[in-house]
Amino acid sequence: MEIFKIKNIFITFLLVSLLTLSPNVFSAPIPKAPKSDVSSYILIDYDSGMVIASKDPDLILPPASITKIMTSYLAFTELKNKTMGLQDEVLVSKNAWQTGGSKMFIEVGKKVKIQELLHGIITTSGNDASVAMAEHISGNEETFAIYMNQMADSLGMNDTSYANSTGLPNDDLYTTARDISLLARALIKNFPKEYKLYSQKEYVFNEIKQYSRNKLLYLDDSVDGIKTGFTKKAGYCLATSAKRGSRRLISVVLGAKSPDQRTKVSKSLLEYGFRFYETHKLFSSNQELTQTRVFSGDKNTISLGVIDDTYISIPRRQIKNIKKKFVIDQNLSAPVSKDEAVGYVVIELEGKPITTFKLFAMETIAEGSFYRKTLDSIYRYF
Repeated sequence: MEIFKIKNIFITFLLVSLLTLSPNVFSAPIPKAPKSDVSSYILIDYDSGMVIASKDPDLILPPASITKIMTSYLAFTELKNKTMGLQDEVLVSKNAWQTGGSKMFIEVGKKVKIQELLHGIITTSGNDASVAMAEHISGNEETFAIYMNQMADSLGMNDTSYANSTGLPNDDLYTTARDISLLARALIKNFPKEYKLYSQKEYVFNEIKQYSRNKLLYLDDSVDGIKTGFTKKAGYCLATSAKRGSRRLISVVLGAKSPDQRTKVSKSLLEYGFRFYETHKLFSSNQELTQTRVFSGDKNTISLGVIDDTYISIPRRQIKNIKKKFVIDQNLSAPVSKDEAVGYVVIELEGKPITTFKLFAMETIAEGSFYRKTLDSIYRYF
């Protein structure tokens, strides 16, 4: 009887001990990102922009038809600026009609609506449609390529050069997986309505039905874009985005050896990101995060915060281990303008910095009186 009592006490003690242990005891470790022999890949979170997994993301490579993401981006920009409309008609030139590679099958001398060309660029990956669009927007493809490079610069695509609207091989056409992820993120953010074109699985033009080459559109309901590419030099490429619940991820795979490989690697990256990582909203726009001293102003302190909603992507169940460290100019002096950057906040996980956000003044501080300036000068001197 005594033995049973001792055993019961021991079991009760063990259960209580286990229940009071940190949840981390039961947390499975986060595995490393999927391995692959593709040339390059990257997986980012849409909201935070943080990299979840990558392999040589800054390796310079030809993008093939992924180039057409920028072609459509510029078309969407022109539509937004109302310099052209979806029902505007484009006269197909011989140059556009005779462009090699994948085709929408537009005919020389005939008119095609902008809306139809967009389907031809995005769904059927038509090189003829891309050239027709480039000529309509910029007069010729060479000038359009300049426009493409200007937009790439404005988006921070620092390792990208465009030479044409199609992605056909050219020594001056190159990019990186990281830059493509930046472009895809910008397109989804700036043109959410137009982005829906990338989810279309088929399109009929001139009684010819063509299908999207993005197999993930058929295999994964959460995938809603964005673009495939292939040339012998580039290999098989795929930029993909998927949304599950409130989270959206973007993957880019370059230099795969087959269509199946680019699909499998993209799928495995998306599954990895959704399963093992979480995205959290850290700060809200115009939320006061801290205050700091201001010298020589009409006020002694100023409120600091972030302008936009800010997010972080971290391994699952690690949000409680996040710490914030503010780095602010300790000699901040008036005048200070609202929305002026005056410091930054470092986000740390387990003592290591993982990202930073700029801190902005949430109010304007004007110069103080002569008396205030004198007092603050004395204070700082001593």
